[in-house]
Amino acid sequence: MVLKKWVKIVLFLLAAFVCSYIIFLTFNKAEEVELVKNAYIKSEEEAVLLYNVDFSNSITLTRGAKVTTNGKTIVNETTNKEYVEITYEDNKYLVFPLNLTYNEREVVGEKHLYIRTPVSVYQTLDTAHLISFIKKGEKVEVLDYDYLKEDGTVNKYKVKYNEIEGYIYAKYTVKTQAEALENYDSDGAYLTHASRKNYQGGGSAANLDYFPVEKPKFENNVMPTEVRSLYLNSGVIYNVDKYIELAKKSNINAFVVDIKDNTAPAYKSEVMQKYSPTNYEKAFSSIEKYKEAINKLKENGFYVIGRITVFKDNYYAKDHPEDTIMDTRTNASFLHNGSYWPSAYSRDVWEFNVELAKEAVLLMGFNEIQFDYVRFPDRTSSVESYLNYQNIYNEEKAQAIQNFLFYACDEIHSVGAYVSADVFGESAHNYVSGYGQYWGAISNVVDVISGMPYPELFNKYEYGFTEPVWTVPYDLLYFWGKNYVAKQQNLIPTPAIVRTWIQAYDITWRNPKTSYDAAMVSEEISGLYDAGLTGGYITWNAGSSLTKYEQLSPAFNKNYLGSD
Repeated sequence: MVLKKWVKIVLFLLAAFVCSYIIFLTFNKAEEVELVKNAYIKSEEEAVLLYNVDFSNSITLTRGAKVTTNGKTIVNETTNKEYVEITYEDNKYLVFPLNLTYNEREVVGEKHLYIRTPVSVYQTLDTAHLISFIKKGEKVEVLDYDYLKEDGTVNKYKVKYNEIEGYIYAKYTVKTQAEALENYDSDGAYLTHASRKNYQGGGSAANLDYFPVEKPKFENNVMPTEVRSLYLNSGVIYNVDKYIELAKKSNINAFVVDIKDNTAPAYKSEVMQKYSPTNYEKAFSSIEKYKEAINKLKENGFYVIGRITVFKDNYYAKDHPEDTIMDTRTNASFLHNGSYWPSAYSRDVWEFNVELAKEAVLLMGFNEIQFDYVRFPDRTSSVESYLNYQNIYNEEKAQAIQNFLFYACDEIHSVGAYVSADVFGESAHNYVSGYGQYWGAISNVVDVISGMPYPELFNKYEYGFTEPVWTVPYDLLYFWGKNYVAKQQNLIPTPAIVRTWIQAYDITWRNPKTSYDAAMVSEEISGLYDAGLTGGYITWNAGSSLTKYEQLSPAFNKNYLGSD
């Protein structure tokens, strides 16, 4: 009995030992597995240098890349520096400990940045609402970011500046203040801009931004190489069938259609209802009826451009006098030639027009948004001292216009549409205009720039002509295009496509009166194209007269590019 008892004890102890050993092995195996952890490449730069385990070769890996590591370290005997062993795509590499993190949100290492191109500060990631503005050369603290692109660059940073926290586009920042304060100067072009005078109070060309801007190409929204456009105002869009019929037989491939003209909003937009109830109330039509007309244009294969007048808007001014240019003599909104002007310095005005544009793209399917009246009022020198422009960030006029277009392009590109801007023909001259338009600064930012060199509006003997310039449209527009526009385009690294407005109406108030028939309009287009401005044209006829367009059809049917 005693023997059996001892046998049981021995067997029990043996079983306990086996179980303990199994548990020990299992625990250690689990511990061994846990030692291999997921990690991420971290850096202040977009890519990090990795070495083979024998230090024979190196590769680069973008920050944010996911790797694994068991924490093993290796010391380079030559440099006495320590590295961590990692595995990436089944290959082992060595990386500095500082370039490794176990928290995916900590892969962006920069703590401070400097502003290279003036930036708008967004309140959140999911709205276009702006809460601040930061000028060139300023330092910001980095708090967070939204996401990394494939090349390791950040899309937007969350930053802190003067106790304000918000989001800015990373593409406008650099790592050092020295870089931030530099001006882009390709082949001395910046010095040419800087030498141009501020004759009329619009600001200095030297204070504008000329860094290259990446222009988008949307796979599902292809812009024709040559855009030949008819303009349709808000009143005629609902008779679109006849314009489509005319366009198809007249070599027209695009339409510019009003979304909002001053005192002529096209449809009852929800954005108008939110930001400008008077625009909503005064709109010509319902969303449904307007969309039906735009759909017809799209279904018939036309490239469709939505036109928005920005800083000339009586109805917005009525709703928000606090955002308008004020006349300090009356303490009321400044009335200029019968119109009120929301200030181009006002970020609320920016937001309204850009949100309207985005809504139109998403709801109507516009290929492009065209901004008109992207300027301050002209001919104000005699009353300038009486005007309060609400200039809260102390910008020059030309800076405000360019800064608005940076913001507008970022927002509208995000919904897959192109951006164009209308400018006076004078903006191509060798100075900054008093209303804030300077061709080079605008062309460098937008996708398309549309000058308005209507022969009717030039001085009678402009550029030294010996006959009234509007009677010789080919000579006039060739001279303007060759001697001003082409030279401006050559001064900037990423010029916009030039698509020019042409005069498509008769001149009745000047001497001599001049009928702009098909032959005269053909001369306009030929002069522009021969000067190298071959991106297309847009007919300006305020009434969008179908009869006039039919008369001009022979001019549209010509091939101005000289190729089949």
